[in-house]
Amino acid sequence: MITTKETLQPEVIEAVVIRFVGDSGDGMQLTGTQFTDTSAMFGNDIATFPNYPSEIRAPQGSLYGVSGFQVHIGSVEISTPGDNLDLLVAMNPAGLKTNLYALKPGHTIIVDTDAFSKKNLEKAQYTTNPLEDNSLENYRVIQVDMTSLTKEALKEVEGLDNKSITRSKNMFALGMVYWMYGRDRQYTIDFFNKKFKSKPNLIEANTKVLNAGYYFAETLELIPNAYTISPAKMNPGIYRVIMGNTATAWGFLAAAEKSGLELFLGSYPITPATDILHELVKHKHFGVKAFQAEDEIAGIASAIGASFAGDLAITTTSGPGLALKGEALGLAMIMELPLVVVNVQRGGPSTGLPTKTEQSDLLQAMYGRNGESPVIVIAASTPADCFRFAFEASKLALEHMTPVILLTDGYIANGSAPWKIQSVDDLPEIKHRKTKEVIENWHPYNRDEKTLARDWAIPGTAGLEHRVGGLEKDSLTGNVSQAPENHEIMTRTRAEKIERVKNYIPEIKTEFADSGDLLVIGWGGTYGSLHSAVKQINGEGYTKIGFAHFNYINPLPKNTEELLKRFKKIIVCELNDGQFAKILRINFEGFKFYQKNKIQGLPFGNNELIAEFKKLVD
Repeated sequence: MITTKETLQPEVIEAVVIRFVGDSGDGMQLTGTQFTDTSAMFGNDIATFPNYPSEIRAPQGSLYGVSGFQVHIGSVEISTPGDNLDLLVAMNPAGLKTNLYALKPGHTIIVDTDAFSKKNLEKAQYTTNPLEDNSLENYRVIQVDMTSLTKEALKEVEGLDNKSITRSKNMFALGMVYWMYGRDRQYTIDFFNKKFKSKPNLIEANTKVLNAGYYFAETLELIPNAYTISPAKMNPGIYRVIMGNTATAWGFLAAAEKSGLELFLGSYPITPATDILHELVKHKHFGVKAFQAEDEIAGIASAIGASFAGDLAITTTSGPGLALKGEALGLAMIMELPLVVVNVQRGGPSTGLPTKTEQSDLLQAMYGRNGESPVIVIAASTPADCFRFAFEASKLALEHMTPVILLTDGYIANGSAPWKIQSVDDLPEIKHRKTKEVIENWHPYNRDEKTLARDWAIPGTAGLEHRVGGLEKDSLTGNVSQAPENHEIMTRTRAEKIERVKNYIPEIKTEFADSGDLLVIGWGGTYGSLHSAVKQINGEGYTKIGFAHFNYINPLPKNTEELLKRFKKIIVCELNDGQFAKILRINFEGFKFYQKNKIQGLPFGNNELIAEFKKLVD
């Protein structure tokens, strides 16, 4: 029997976690993004986690070809894409099989029954149909002939082939979810009008299917009533949803504007960093010069040349590319030129897991160059936070005349979150050391007494001629010098310059507890997961557990040792096999560092973290 729910009141909930899954061609990323943007327009706090295969088009129906998009929305603070799902939308058997583990018992699955053919069931390695064998009896299953209903909705739309019609079924699923959670369809309809403005039949088709899904959900007896999630309480301001890679690009734009320099990007496309290049290419009107090089080495070499000529120079890559850039990065370091290298980390080694997240490039960033060649290493924590640390990386490079490696990862680079739009006027000042004025008795390695940063002389300026290159230089004149004592002086000076950066970065602070039984330590993109877990366990009465998250890796904040002394036990949580724990052990002898490590291409879940924390405390 079909009933309507016009008289039923929506249930008010604080938050919901939804995952859309299907084949690579099913449009799950677009579906999830539209739900995310619509929820953000409504005022919910959000966090997202796109998860897709590395193949451009994986075999249809295969288990490893499943593409997914998870979104967590709420009227409360949202710091992760969520642990356990409230709703799973599965467009095929493979999507159901690979994602059912994450769904809470008793919660909802929406499936396209048209996709559960014998052939697709075999591809997903099902021996029986899960929709018929009672294996889903612990869940509320909404079976929808989604493909058939989509075709029915579009039978009068002209100019569409069968493939285009079938591909529209993701909008049917989106329409259903919009009704379930009280979302307005207008934002997505406006998106259709903009995206397909030259193809009115596609505007009509997608709008019809979206509405069909919405009204179909309204009549379903299996959905007793819709849910309401109120807008979140945020600090006043203008917000937009931003992806980590976009925020990184904008941080560099802001730094160029604030420093008064032109921005140069020399880059070679590599997953998952390429979107930074794509974004900066759009902003030539801001004076951006973007160069897509023929390989990774050419990318960083061109950026070094631009830095020598006086630009704010950056290069972007992921782990395999950072390996190739190592020699040239050593060149920038010995020449003491400002340069920012962005490494959007992914699963390795070698090609590894190109579309999955990991934090396994930390030791490479710290030590992956020949000779004694320290550079500044910092890491962003959240998608929105990428803006701040791209700006900070530029500021440190320009003010201390040295390369900076900025670490993000696939999780925060592709994820999105609300970001409060900032005015350049409110950002910190950047005082670069570029000089075009002739100075009496000038030498290229004159140094600032506090920072040890050398002058940045622009080539072609009369009176400021000097030599650059990879050979060791005289400590004052910059001429080639092979003198043993001079090499030791220069090596120690370059190291001390990096060490003194700790006087210009903030001290590390704890959240939840300043001292106590356990200190949870993280760095980079694990912030949301760790913050959420420590917050939850504190709410359960474990109030002597503190949380310290590191963004500055080399050098470490100068109060780090004092902080470590305030806790009985310390656990370092990383998406690698313990690289930051190794760095802490090198720097702080006498402390025992427990470890929680995960190397699965996935972020931490709350439950696994909390279980580990309780085990240590109890």
